[in-house]
Amino acid sequence: MTFNYDIIVVGAGHAGCEAATAAANLGSRTLLITMDMNKIAQMSCNPAMGGIAKGQIVREIDALGGQSGIVSDKTAIQFRMLNRSKGPAMWSPRVQSDRVKFIETWRDIIENTDNLDMWQDMVTELAFDGSTVTGVKTQMGVEFTAKAVILTNGTFLNGLIHVGKVQIGGGRIGEPASFGMSEQLSDKGFKTDRMKTGTPVRIDGRTVDFTQMEEQVGEDDFHKFSYLPSVQRTLPQRSCWMAYTSEEVHDALREGLHDSPLYNGQIQSIGPRYCPSIETKIVTFSEKTSHLLFLEPEGVNTHEYYLNGFSSSLPLQTQLKALQRVPAFRNVHIFRPGYAIEYDFFDPTQLLPTLETKRVKNLFFAGQINGTTGYEEAAAQGLLAGINAHVNCHGGSPFTLRRDEAYIGVLIDDLITKGVDEPYRMFTSRAEYRILLRQDNADERLTKKSREWGLATTERVQLLEEKEKKTAAIIDFVSGFSVKADRINPFLEHLGTSPLKQGVKLVDLLTRPGIDLETMAQEIVPLKERLESIDERKEEIIESANIKMKYSGYIQRERLMADKLTRLEDIRIKDKFNYNEIQSLSTEARQKLTKLNPETIAQASRIPGVSPNDISVLLILLGR
Repeated sequence: MTFNYDIIVVGAGHAGCEAATAAANLGSRTLLITMDMNKIAQMSCNPAMGGIAKGQIVREIDALGGQSGIVSDKTAIQFRMLNRSKGPAMWSPRVQSDRVKFIETWRDIIENTDNLDMWQDMVTELAFDGSTVTGVKTQMGVEFTAKAVILTNGTFLNGLIHVGKVQIGGGRIGEPASFGMSEQLSDKGFKTDRMKTGTPVRIDGRTVDFTQMEEQVGEDDFHKFSYLPSVQRTLPQRSCWMAYTSEEVHDALREGLHDSPLYNGQIQSIGPRYCPSIETKIVTFSEKTSHLLFLEPEGVNTHEYYLNGFSSSLPLQTQLKALQRVPAFRNVHIFRPGYAIEYDFFDPTQLLPTLETKRVKNLFFAGQINGTTGYEEAAAQGLLAGINAHVNCHGGSPFTLRRDEAYIGVLIDDLITKGVDEPYRMFTSRAEYRILLRQDNADERLTKKSREWGLATTERVQLLEEKEKKTAAIIDFVSGFSVKADRINPFLEHLGTSPLKQGVKLVDLLTRPGIDLETMAQEIVPLKERLESIDERKEEIIESANIKMKYSGYIQRERLMADKLTRLEDIRIKDKFNYNEIQSLSTEARQKLTKLNPETIAQASRIPGVSPNDISVLLILLGR
């Protein structure tokens, strides 16, 4: 057994697992330390991956050579593509996963990854040599040394669970909190604060009247998370179910509000705006007479269900009384109540774009420790931290992603530039370049870039090149294929679209609403033959071609906008100015720029409180 590693990862949640496997696959001798080896990549809240903007992140992780997309596909018990009624920039894949199989699949990956060891213990202390981290010390008194350490402690740092007036120390229900590191890092000068999140009740499905609910089945088409053709959904698919609260339910909840930790002063920390508890909903949106509830299965072989929309920290009896007033839950049995949890996080503006801390060299933070919420956001941070920790150990250029390259780039830039005043959750609205950052093209954006660092495999690059070649061939074909008006007009009128006055290229018809390659193949035999000749990943390639042709104008325009702003990303200003001495800057700008010391002009422009005039001053000083 060795006690000396290149990289130590603390915590085996979604961030920790991605960080450890990325570092190990790149060749770093890596140790993953967790308090419970049987709960690797535990889905503490909803057993689901993806969703609006989050699904794009999972596809990006897969395109980069990470594992979350693979695990999600292999353990999926329901798949849906959200936002289908909107344009492809908004399409977001989501899976409901089997919670137990998700853990098992991740455990199998970790145990069979070369260069990766595990150790079950609690890290209580970091070791330093001046301003450089050198290892960790555990609760059992074991000391491990390393060239780099990645902290992915999630909700465990001084975690405190609330159910009504009951308070329990823990990082998850039934699991102990982690103590010592927050205090040690605070002594090192790190700024820390508290956040709050929560989770709903878990319900015994045998006590649910499903006849009182609306069934929501999944989708079974070619869409998935991983770009690898060998990775498929193989588990039996399960339905989700919908119900609604009522005023009767709300009255029961109001009766217990005086015992709510959120309203009796027990909880002081910041909670998630975009995933509010049921008690927050009835107070904030008091005019609403009902709220939607989703009953979601926890796995293939369990009766346990997750009640999405009913997150709560109210007393057990209040939760039970309210649930029993929903017709489907008249006779409900609860496996465990909803609860809130408070935990420590660190201001992410204390990080470099690589997720290395500014105060301590070779120390990285990833996941909820940075003030984020969500498995997807955590996994993305872990992947980037793992790559950059490897770079720190073995040399090379830092691995970063721009805002026009990935949602992961948006995520990390938002964190290190703006900080957080509530648990950070990714939305499509946070990205300026949504048309560029689609779920269908994550491989085109990221796989070759990742291959340069050695994480994405040759197989992935070959699959990408094959897809690009076949997509381009389709676009070239329709761009050169002429369509005569008299020949095609009867078909167009059948489709309910306006007839042609003269002949056009087929590509011009494909830009019309409601018309795509499959539609036109019904009428144009050469196109049908061309599409049928695609032997592998046919649907994926056709979708890619459809999107590129139909939205080419928007894509080109957004690309031009991104390129203009990217030029500012190339103007580096880190450590070039003493901002306090530049009197032509606003007072707020001087304070913010001094605190954050941005890497580039572009990053400086995104700091709240730094105006366009302040940016102009800096450009003039640079001679631009």
